[in-house]
Amino acid sequence: MELFEQKFSESMSSKVALFNRITHYIVNRKGKQMRPMFVFLVAKMVSGGEVNERTYRGASVIELIHTATLVHDDVVDDSNRRRGFFSINALWKNKIAVLVGDYLLSKGLLLSIDHSDFDLLKIISVAVREMSEGELLQIEKARDLDITEEIYYEIIRQKTATLIAACCSLGACSVDPESDNVQRMRKFGELIGMAFQIKDDLFDYGDAAIGKPTGIDIKEQKMTLPLIYTLNQCTKEKKKWLINSVKNHNKDKRRVKEVINFVKQSGGLEYAIKIMHQFKEEALSILSEYPDSDYKSSLMLMVDYVIDRKK
Repeated sequence: MELFEQKFSESMSSKVALFNRITHYIVNRKGKQMRPMFVFLVAKMVSGGEVNERTYRGASVIELIHTATLVHDDVVDDSNRRRGFFSINALWKNKIAVLVGDYLLSKGLLLSIDHSDFDLLKIISVAVREMSEGELLQIEKARDLDITEEIYYEIIRQKTATLIAACCSLGACSVDPESDNVQRMRKFGELIGMAFQIKDDLFDYGDAAIGKPTGIDIKEQKMTLPLIYTLNQCTKEKKKWLINSVKNHNKDKRRVKEVINFVKQSGGLEYAIKIMHQFKEEALSILSEYPDSDYKSSLMLMVDYVIDRKK
């Protein structure tokens, strides 16, 4: 990871001093770096411990693209904080933040093109397309709040799971291109990503300090699994009250609290936790096909972390 961080910082460099100042700020406020870890661990598990320059480039590209989407997300959401620090748009305003996001995206794509990593570039480009489609599908469906579980799974598959799927398939592809491992690891990553997003949805109903206020999804009219389950289980009157609350009273703190309590009482959280564990078990069953190794054990720990993390 130390060598990766060095290569990642180099991949961001620009002739424009302002870009370098901003990217330096980004690098020093990095998050959990879960995605590059998936790239390296999958590559090592598949190859028996080997990684190469393609693996490092792939991890850098994923992190560049992921960072670009976060910078753009903060502009779209008008968010002033990211990982406990000021966001780029809060410090340098929206126009610069959008340009920085574009710059990081282009650096990521060029890193692949300059080294003819076209197979890796395809994996990443599909992920970017799906992430955009997932976000738009969520916005489209939020208007009528009539989301089935199937549509919800499709939204989170595209919006969140596709990038973790890309990390895992890219790790395999960097060391063992054109093998079954590439698709198998893609599926593994997708299942982890689904569990990861459901865990994120559950935070909205918790009391822990996670850097995201409780009830924020309800305020933003995002239909998450605990709420969808509750809507499908409750009486017509309660369903009407829930939809009205989310649509017209989502800024009323007392009403949002009532919605959260009703979802808890209706078994919405237990149901979401059950589904999250199903995705986890499916992911682990894919790993069970591989021989035991330190890398496989670490991946299993990563799977547990996704489910057990506190923020």
